[in-house]
Amino acid sequence: MAALLDASAIERVFVNVQRDDPYAEAALASLTCLDRVGLLREAGTTRAETVRNALAAVRADVHADTWVLVHDAARPCLSAQALARLLAARAASPHGALLALPVADTLKRAGADTAVDETVPRDRLWRAQTPQMFRYGLLVDALSAAPDVTDEAQAVEALGLRPRLIHGEARNLKLTEADDLPLARYFMEIR
Repeated sequence: MAALLDASAIERVFVNVQRDDPYAEAALASLTCLDRVGLLREAGTTRAETVRNALAAVRADVHADTWVLVHDAARPCLSAQALARLLAARAASPHGALLALPVADTLKRAGADTAVDETVPRDRLWRAQTPQMFRYGLLVDALSAAPDVTDEAQAVEALGLRPRLIHGEARNLKLTEADDLPLARYFMEIR
């Protein structure tokens, strides 16, 4: 939240949680820019449903050509520099943009028995991150047309469009395993 609220180009931040979330209000109360934060209780069972619900909930507050960013709470280490690079891409990215990192590891595709079936060439492969940034109307249309995507860029791609990849950062890690927590704490401390 700090990185988003510190960016002057971001007018409002909406946090979408489950209807019965008992922690959101207390967590948001500690923010200094609370007047720029809206709490939505429209989260769905999937990321795509949660984003669609949030877009529907804020439709009166935005225009079709308004840039919107979708960011995962599971990525708490977003830096101001990475966010600035993404926001700077607005002029050159008519189909939107997302933070991403080129794949550096060798990739293996496994069979059902977890034995290697093949090595996947990593050239031109990127790991998607968030935020992902699109015009409001485009994102609504894309998520309506492709409701079962794993990220917003995939929905936009399904329309035949090509969002730009903006170089992200390794510190913008996604918290998925317990081992991720010490590294995230470190990145947050040095921020």
